[in-house]
Amino acid sequence: MKPVAAALLACLFATACAQTPPAGDAFAISEVAPGVYVHNGQVDDWLPSNGGDVANLGFVVGSRCVAVIDTGGTPEVGRRWHDAIRRVTPLPICWVIDTHAHPDHVLGNGAFAGEAGVRFVAAAHFDKALAAREPFFENALQRDFGIRLTHAELPYPTVGVDKTMELDLGGRTLLLQAWPTAHTDNDLTILDRKTRTLYTGDLLFVEHMPVVDGSLKGWLAVLPELAKTDAAVAVPGHGAVSHDWPAVLKAEQDYLNALLVETRAAIKSRMTLAQAVDRVGAAEAAHWKLADRFHRRNVTAAYAELEWED
Repeated sequence: MKPVAAALLACLFATACAQTPPAGDAFAISEVAPGVYVHNGQVDDWLPSNGGDVANLGFVVGSRCVAVIDTGGTPEVGRRWHDAIRRVTPLPICWVIDTHAHPDHVLGNGAFAGEAGVRFVAAAHFDKALAAREPFFENALQRDFGIRLTHAELPYPTVGVDKTMELDLGGRTLLLQAWPTAHTDNDLTILDRKTRTLYTGDLLFVEHMPVVDGSLKGWLAVLPELAKTDAAVAVPGHGAVSHDWPAVLKAEQDYLNALLVETRAAIKSRMTLAQAVDRVGAAEAAHWKLADRFHRRNVTAAYAELEWED
């Protein structure tokens, strides 16, 4: 294993049935389109101080059943999310969709396991990715949150998406699309065809600094293809919902492109990694929240990916 790659690895640890959510609900939900709901997590790192509630979550209500999109960063977030959905609709939850295998998005899966007939679905590579990191996620939950989660309490998807899949909720269809390696190697987006609402997972970050955990070059290649999606509303994995699609992608694309161009230049000039993490992409990084937490990590990931590309 290359020294930089080793260093990187070490640092990675029916709408008619729906009701308006009660005002002032602590686990707030907004209806961003008819029958299409979002809970906005805090724009923050995954920490005990915010209860692990940092990812955007969603659900879509058809005439027959409900699809849930991501389940939150702890079992407790998952339970609160389940309860919040139940205050909106009594319809059965037929699908739980995991957008990618990161702890802030999936550790609430167990809260939905008791739903009769529910099926869990994710990109085809999701299971392998989660299995590789599950012990670290469980250890972090125990160490930092004081929460014990066992393998048996974390349902894995039983349905994998290789390219695309459609889910019929009754009166509306969701298009699930798996993408080449980008933010991760198991990114999945969900498009509600009826309202043209796109849940991007972490292929799109708003406000929160993008985090490279798959391939920088891959992510930059995916974004122009993602932009072709016929969407009216975009729900990012983190940050505010946008009605400015696909223009909302530009800030992320600019940051990732600066990371690519400046890392290549640093390597070409024989700059060391220690020097690069303090210099590469600094101007673009300044526009993002949590840059102090994630930018150096992103430079490290970019350096490891690009170091031997020639």
